[in-house]
Amino acid sequence: MLNALLILMPIVTLGSLLIYRHVLLASHESRWHSRPGAYAWAASIATLAPTIIFFTCVTGIHLFFLYDVDSYIFFVITAFTLAFGLFKAKQTFQPTYRAREYVEKSIRISLIVAASITIFTTIGIVMAIIFEAIQFFEIVSLWEFLTGTHWAPDDAFPGNTKGMFGSIPIFAGTFMITAIAMLVAVPVGLLSAVYMSEYASEHVRNAAKPGLEILAGVPTVVYGFFAAITVSPLVVSFAESVGLQADYTNALTPGIVMGIMIIPFISSLSDDVIRAVPRSMRDSSLALGTTMAETVTQIVLPAALPGIIAAILLGVSRALGETMIVVMAAGLRPNLTWNPLEGMTTVTVRIVDALTGDQAFDSPETLSAFGLGLVLLVITLMLNVFSIYITRRFRKNYE
Repeated sequence: MLNALLILMPIVTLGSLLIYRHVLLASHESRWHSRPGAYAWAASIATLAPTIIFFTCVTGIHLFFLYDVDSYIFFVITAFTLAFGLFKAKQTFQPTYRAREYVEKSIRISLIVAASITIFTTIGIVMAIIFEAIQFFEIVSLWEFLTGTHWAPDDAFPGNTKGMFGSIPIFAGTFMITAIAMLVAVPVGLLSAVYMSEYASEHVRNAAKPGLEILAGVPTVVYGFFAAITVSPLVVSFAESVGLQADYTNALTPGIVMGIMIIPFISSLSDDVIRAVPRSMRDSSLALGTTMAETVTQIVLPAALPGIIAAILLGVSRALGETMIVVMAAGLRPNLTWNPLEGMTTVTVRIVDALTGDQAFDSPETLSAFGLGLVLLVITLMLNVFSIYITRRFRKNYE
């Protein structure tokens, strides 16, 4: 019955749109308030609105396990609301009816609902993490979790978790790999954007930019294979050639490959931001006798700095959330060290490892994933707040 309803609803709505529009165009009434298309859309909205409201209410009741609606009753009520919508749509065809205002109001309400869905979804995600993290911090001390330097959840069991959940090695690995990735991605991506926007001809730009953006479409598992099979042996060989010892699962390899993966994000966004700087600013600078390099470094880049910072922070967020490359190239060992040639792990890898094991859901090891997720969420929030502050400050200086 549900499939029949899903087919019937768009057919009835489209039929009402075409039929009422045809009726209106065939009418000899000359004092209509709005154009025929507005009346047709108003009729379609009036037809479908009661059914959408009913669907939303039933879905909410079902999701919160308040009541399970019988399929036959659901079909009958839906058909009734659809018929009621057709009746209401017929009443909209009056010469004095303000169809255009009704359509505009409906569109505005739809946009508000769409924005509200994104906001409430974010709130739901945050609350879900917080509730589970609270259970974890009832077992493990928050201070111990944030300041401990030993992570061994496999050795923990209820009643004996002291000293087993120190998250500093995990976050140290996360920040080190992210820093290496940004050291690779920011210079290469930003310089590529400057070249394509300021120096490259249109022909070169049309060929180079799509080629660079192809990197963004490569699956992360392919980057992981590339890191483990190609880059890691090269890093080990180079380290041995200069008298250093490197593990095959080291932090430098995923950092380099992750930086290569992030280059298209920074380059493409920075290129768009730089090209958005008014041409008059460039021409004025060149007219005063500055060189092209001076114009780029002293005029164009400062004016585009808010957008460039946003692109860099997008790359940082992408690096913080990467999992597959780290799993395949850096390993799973929580290791607190300053040496990037040793193996490390990240927060997202440990979260996946905790949630895919055979432990009970209420065990300390599984709940530790929510503790890690909550701290990572707070760090990301602080990073976004800082980026907004920096962006507004520089926008105020260069507007």
